[in-house]
Amino acid sequence: MRKLFTLLSLFVLASMILSACGPTPAATDAPAQPEQPAATDAPAQPEATEAPAKEAVLRINTGTYPDVIDPQKSSFVNEIGHLDKIYMGLSTLNEKLETVPGAADSWTFNDDATQLVFTLKPGLVYSDGSVLNAKRFEYSFQRNIDPTTAGEYASITDEIVGAPEWRAADTAAEGYDPETFKAALGVKASHADGSACADYEDTACDTLTLNFSKPAPYFATIAGIWVGYPAKEENIAEGGDIWWTSSKYQIGNGPFIWKSVDPFVKSVFVPNPNFAGGSVPTYSMEYSYITDSAVAFEAYLNNEFDIVASVAEDLPVIDADADLTAQHVKYAGSCTIKIQYSLHPTWNGQPNPFTDKKVREAFSLAFDAESWARDVDGSLSLPTWTWIPPGYPGYDAASPLHFDPEAAKAALAAASEPFNSAEKLNAMGLKMAFADSARNRQRHEWIAAQYKEILGVDLALDPVEPTTYTAIQKDPDTYPLLSRGGWCADYADQQNWLSVYWRTGTFSARWGYSNPEFDALVDEADTTVDTAKRNELYAQAQQILLGDIPAAFGYNSLNHYLVKPWVTGYMTTPQDHIFPGDLTPWTISIDTSMIP
Repeated sequence: MRKLFTLLSLFVLASMILSACGPTPAATDAPAQPEQPAATDAPAQPEATEAPAKEAVLRINTGTYPDVIDPQKSSFVNEIGHLDKIYMGLSTLNEKLETVPGAADSWTFNDDATQLVFTLKPGLVYSDGSVLNAKRFEYSFQRNIDPTTAGEYASITDEIVGAPEWRAADTAAEGYDPETFKAALGVKASHADGSACADYEDTACDTLTLNFSKPAPYFATIAGIWVGYPAKEENIAEGGDIWWTSSKYQIGNGPFIWKSVDPFVKSVFVPNPNFAGGSVPTYSMEYSYITDSAVAFEAYLNNEFDIVASVAEDLPVIDADADLTAQHVKYAGSCTIKIQYSLHPTWNGQPNPFTDKKVREAFSLAFDAESWARDVDGSLSLPTWTWIPPGYPGYDAASPLHFDPEAAKAALAAASEPFNSAEKLNAMGLKMAFADSARNRQRHEWIAAQYKEILGVDLALDPVEPTTYTAIQKDPDTYPLLSRGGWCADYADQQNWLSVYWRTGTFSARWGYSNPEFDALVDEADTTVDTAKRNELYAQAQQILLGDIPAAFGYNSLNHYLVKPWVTGYMTTPQDHIFPGDLTPWTISIDTSMIP
């Protein structure tokens, strides 16, 4: 998805079910936050006859409620879209997707990029006014690596000395001592002179040093993503396993304070007066979790939302209305969406047909990406047959895949004996899971009909409650045989698209992809400082990946939203995943005089 997007929950809007496995957390409110300084000369109060001034509030529908909102555990776009409003990392991205200072004032690499030293901005504090020093960031990286956290992005910091060893440690083994692993870890907070920090209250603790086991010239960018967000250790301890469900414990340093949450209904964010990464936002914000896009669209028409994602079904109404057409914002996205296959040896107690490359080839060649983009998505996506999308380093249009019904039939016939006909596959009862909604059922009915027409395969549809659907894609034991998902860029580098997502033991463990030749190439590329050589190694790795056909690469995302005219100043980037200007929300203004 950023993020894993197996990041599907944002792309797929599904009908809302106000229940989930386990108890639903109650709505919570954060403790009182420091108020903005009062003006020395307050304006005169309006006459009683004047209409009260409208409050500047940005109301956004985000779709599916997040499965988890924990910096060291999250991976899906809708999860990150909450965290990056509450927290800010050591670095961040600007509107040009350049890595720029966040909580850090500066950073330096040594000559071979095996050490990275961050110096924090002076006087950093959290939204509640408490000290934010380098030990907080030290704790965040430690927690991401700690195997008891079981973070979904834990492997992204494996370059750090001692990280893979601790991450892979058996916590149940006799003599296991986390402090020993922690002491050996290449993450150290200190004063500027290198002396040790005392504690979280040490205001002179402004330096974080990261030592790597191999060159990591891209790590200044990784240090800015959510795995390094400085959630408070004491809040996590007090809140327990579900600490993240309560805005009381989500005290951060981002542009907003998470004031309250009513799970599956609404979250309220207010400006953080102590934000040090840009100007303090001039508006509050509400996230709603309506997963039925038809309901969200009607709410937008009734001025109940200021921003909603547009969908193909609403295009006739949008295109027929001059005002809605003017409010329809479309620009390049950062995601590749695919029909993804489980590659684990068995499925439903029987051999998994998608372990056979010819079966994968058949299903990939039978997916008409151009018709999907045109007829299903209403040209709100771009068909693709490759992995890294246009506009990102490493884009390569060359691919062995394309839409070819006859070749798809031939590939299925050439599959191994247990899987080489539609009749044999139909006897297995193949299923495709998806986040449930009326419109999403139609989308997946289209896919099932295509496979029936071209391959003769009967594909049963398996609708799943949206938040649960996100959860089952995170566990190899519950990963669906077939589903629709993908990846959105965390940062503009091939390492993020290839090493982070497909290398053995990373996110690929969820669906079971592993290729040692691919791993060797990306491992070498990751440590190569020479740009031209690095690019060539990644290019070779991507061709191996495409040749393995681990999925049907289907389409690249476009960002497309309906935005009310009173929302101004947003700076769009391909990595906006919740709303336009998502990456730099402090530039947005709400002209309350225009609101009806």
